[in-house]
Amino acid sequence: ASGRRGPITKDEVLRTAEELKNWGKWGAEDQIGTLNYITAEDIVNACRLVKRGQVFAMGIPLDSNGPQKGHFGGRFNPIHTMLATGTDAVAGRFDEMNLRYADDVINMPVQAATHWDSLGHIFLGDKMYNGYDARLVDSGGVHKNGIEHTKAKMMGRGVLLDIARFRGVDSLGDGEAIYNDELDACAKAQGVEVRRADFVILRTGHMERCRKQGDWGGYAGGEAPGVAFETCRWMHAKQIAGICSDTWGVEVRPNETSDVTQPWHWVVIPAMGLTMGEIFNVAELAADCAQDKVYEFLFYAPPLIITGGTGSMVNPIAVK
Repeated sequence: ASGRRGPITKDEVLRTAEELKNWGKWGAEDQIGTLNYITAEDIVNACRLVKRGQVFAMGIPLDSNGPQKGHFGGRFNPIHTMLATGTDAVAGRFDEMNLRYADDVINMPVQAATHWDSLGHIFLGDKMYNGYDARLVDSGGVHKNGIEHTKAKMMGRGVLLDIARFRGVDSLGDGEAIYNDELDACAKAQGVEVRRADFVILRTGHMERCRKQGDWGGYAGGEAPGVAFETCRWMHAKQIAGICSDTWGVEVRPNETSDVTQPWHWVVIPAMGLTMGEIFNVAELAADCAQDKVYEFLFYAPPLIITGGTGSMVNPIAVK
């Protein structure tokens, strides 16, 4: 297991962001960042990974039993309301329409359950990814870097790095960090190589721990295992398309500094333009990978096309 390697400073965070910036790399008008690494050939090759037709869904249910407890940003669990029911129908409410039906509505923050972050979600000072002014996000939505620009981009080769199984534990503990050398060692032990344009999915076991306890606790916004700040360099060097995790924020909590909240986020989203997926339910996929020793698969997780969205709820799919 990796140990904590000492605190980082705000200056270090800002220097790293400057060093790893991808602003302008794909043109001045780019709004999808590292998803640009994915080519048509990558998609074809990813489809060839399907051997058994086994499908694994990684979204969590959208209901009142979700992880949100008001720990972060006022997020709440999905509120599901019926607009029309079978009770209404039997009572004759719809008889004059000559159609008996059920209808409903769901109200929720886009990041309350399994979701993607858009590149307009986190700012670096007064800028967002590719140098766009943060004020381009206003009450009307995210006018640059909205999630809608990724509508046909969330597909490619997926790779699971099962850090918990690699360590021989059911779950990493809160505050336990994952460092670059462990990412490499885990991939090597699993016999899989992380390549350009991959969607890397990390398993810490944190979600499974909460579910086993029967209480989400501080899962959504509190302390958690996750990647160390230094991993932003690993992800930049590997040129991955996206990073996903079974935790609420991917990076380790408490953070490695008291000067900055979510320092890793400061770098990977607004500087690098790295697509990030959070609150992924990877237990079933991980168990299958452990059994057949195949840790690569076709990954498909299109967002809802929310115009000007800071993210989107999603049900990510892995196919082996």
